[in-house]
Amino acid sequence: MVNHVPLTAETDPGHGGRWTSLAGAGREWLWHRPGPARHTVRPGDAFVDAGGLEECVPTVRGHPDHGDAWSRRWRRWGGAEAVESPDFVLHRNIDHHAGAVRARYRLSAHPGYRLVWAAHALLDLSVDARLHAPAGTHTRVFPEAANLIDEPWPDNTPHLTGPWPAPLGLPLDRFGPADGTAVGAILTDCSDVRVTDGPDTLRLTLHCDADVPLSVALWRNLGGYPAAAPYRSIGVEPMLGAVFDLAEAGPDDAAVVPAAGELRWELEITATRTAPHESTP
Repeated sequence: MVNHVPLTAETDPGHGGRWTSLAGAGREWLWHRPGPARHTVRPGDAFVDAGGLEECVPTVRGHPDHGDAWSRRWRRWGGAEAVESPDFVLHRNIDHHAGAVRARYRLSAHPGYRLVWAAHALLDLSVDARLHAPAGTHTRVFPEAANLIDEPWPDNTPHLTGPWPAPLGLPLDRFGPADGTAVGAILTDCSDVRVTDGPDTLRLTLHCDADVPLSVALWRNLGGYPAAAPYRSIGVEPMLGAVFDLAEAGPDDAAVVPAAGELRWELEITATRTAPHESTP
């Protein structure tokens, strides 16, 4: 029997708006690591990885690293939160409806403003966890995977594409134990994925009425990053856009603020748990 698991979410607006908890039925889905420097960061500082879920906007990689929201104080009133940068204002409203966590976003900027946004969720997963997406989904793999794929990496190529779940011969749907690798990938034209780990399933679904690219980014760090003190971390990241670095975005690889000056989208997260099989007498 599959049972619906009500989820709750908590955030820390004073320190970058990071989601600090996504939990249900005794399970915390978000992975964390010590990051005391997070409490003193300022815009322009190097990224401090404390885990949880980061709001990465207007880029993930590139400049500023992990975007321009994580290093700023968010304002909170009622159930809404907002962060302001020189180029945009991002509003976020997280509510709990019928057991689901629903985050509604509204970004205000000049019409034509280009951006990439990712719900950079680092998940606390076992070595047996799997990521489920439609077979054949076009999946972009990035240069850190050059030594892991079936073919030579062409010079000056920002990414290569292959079908999910094993683009270019690299199986990415299973996470496994630390093996010294770190790979980033983006499942393009994909807005609904599931993560299974034992009896538990987490589903992440992205909605946007505007004509923007919807994707899911994967960061499979199995002890390959950072070089000085590597650790294992798994990111499953619904996103607007189809590249990690806004500077590498082609004409169709980024979201664009429409003429009204506002872009709206919604992320819904649900969970289920499969009950143990009960044998009959």
